[in-house]
Amino acid sequence: MAPSRLATAGGLLLLLSFSSAQIRGDNSAPCTPHDNFGTYCPTTCGVADYMLRYRPEVDRDLENMQHKLDTSTNLTEGAEQKIVYMKDSTLSAQKNTLPDPYYKRSTGMLEDIVRFEKTSIAQEQQIFELQNIISSNERRMSDLKQLSIQLQQRCTEPCKESVEIQSLTGTDCQDIANRGGTTSGLYYVKPAKATEQFLVYCEIDEFRRGFTVIQRRRDGSEDFHKDWIQYKNGFGHLSPDDTTEFWLGNEKIHLLTTSTTMPTVLRIELVDWQGIKKYADYTMFRVGSEGDMYRLTYGYFLGGDAGDAFDGFDFGDDPSDKFYTSHNGMQFSTVDKDNDKYQGSCAQQDGSGWWMNRCHAAHLNGKYYQGGTYTEKDAGEFGFDNGIIWVTWHNRWYSLKETTMKLIPLSRITAGGGQQTGVKQFGGL
Repeated sequence: MAPSRLATAGGLLLLLSFSSAQIRGDNSAPCTPHDNFGTYCPTTCGVADYMLRYRPEVDRDLENMQHKLDTSTNLTEGAEQKIVYMKDSTLSAQKNTLPDPYYKRSTGMLEDIVRFEKTSIAQEQQIFELQNIISSNERRMSDLKQLSIQLQQRCTEPCKESVEIQSLTGTDCQDIANRGGTTSGLYYVKPAKATEQFLVYCEIDEFRRGFTVIQRRRDGSEDFHKDWIQYKNGFGHLSPDDTTEFWLGNEKIHLLTTSTTMPTVLRIELVDWQGIKKYADYTMFRVGSEGDMYRLTYGYFLGGDAGDAFDGFDFGDDPSDKFYTSHNGMQFSTVDKDNDKYQGSCAQQDGSGWWMNRCHAAHLNGKYYQGGTYTEKDAGEFGFDNGIIWVTWHNRWYSLKETTMKLIPLSRITAGGGQQTGVKQFGGL
């Protein structure tokens, strides 16, 4: 019975360890009953309650197992004493008795004793291993208890069923900053050509510059393998604390960049796996309508220490590399709508949506590779660069850790301390 109870306890501990990893829940949706954990959301109250409810039962099982092992150990010690006594008695009888049938019988008994001793030793080893497992489980229970205390401390406030949305509105985030907005967070905007307002994340710095964030990659939590409609409408989650990943949506980006006569700057901010940050700015950035397949155009590269990857790159494979990897003037492609210049489908090879040529030197919606490095084998049969790449900074087999794409009027890009200030404010850090 002990091994069976041990497996049960181990399985429960494994379940508890998995449940404790859910430290956030879905912070874009109401608290949701889930798999007997009760109601859980950012405060993880439900997980803590679940663990506290079942920990005493596991403690009782462990104590019962310990008692049975102690009993088995005592029995084994008694058996060892009997074995020693039987050995001594048998040897004494052998020395004092002439060879006869009884001597042969005592020899057989001695052999049985040796076999019994070996069995006892094997049982002792099993008991020792079980005791080690119990000690390990006790340590894990102690760790879980400590985690429970930490979770309880985080549960001092009730779970929130809605996110905070700022009351100010405007045509974009810079307009909101001009109207008095000083806090980065979620706002509703309504560009001049929009028929209704929509939600965006505004990054507002100490110089009252309002950046409208249109893309965010942080940790690979959001899958960017989406179809045309999803890239059109947007996907992912907008959060007031800016901890989530998302694509705002091509239609919204189109409205934000074509509803004003003021030149718009696209700022791209990048972070590699060593924590180094770089950026690139493009002025007169526009995204066309759906009728023109959300074509990307910009006036020129305004500057930035990440380099101008949108202009293409000479990989050394072919003289036309730079021409066929430039992005200015390219239409948007997805896995189900091929608008690139390649005879196949770059989007299908990369499993994402982007302004593809044949195929690209910059791709911020590519596959997320933990740790950054990947090989041609990872990239697929044809060796396309399907990571999150910006080749004027890192080579084609290096995928970036974090990326941000955001918009701001050209007149505000250098306000209050120059371009580097915007990099300092990156990610709200």
